[in-house]
Amino acid sequence: MQFLLHYSLHFLYPLFVAYVFYKTNWKKTYGILIATMLVDIDHLLATPIFDAHRCSIGFHALHSFYVIPIYILLLFLPKNWSLIGLGLCMHMMTDAIDCMLMKGLA
Repeated sequence: MQFLLHYSLHFLYPLFVAYVFYKTNWKKTYGILIATMLVDIDHLLATPIFDAHRCSIGFHALHSFYVIPIYILLLFLPKNWSLIGLGLCMHMMTDAIDCMLMKGLA
């Protein structure tokens, strides 16, 4: 069930945000938000690549506490940069929710 929630949030939450807040250009916005999932490329550096019991936040390089502030700063840049920042922040929030569920905190 947690697996389903995690991937639903990765795909449906950006769709909701794009459609509700960017109605006139929701398809492009959704594409940008989904493209930010490329941040998961850092999973390829881990052994094993996928571990259902591993928290991504703080483990993978592009999910680290050093780069998350950069994602937040992108929110304040113009045009598509803010959408990239939004997508990355949404991705980190989804992964953080997954970590809390794994630890029984939510």
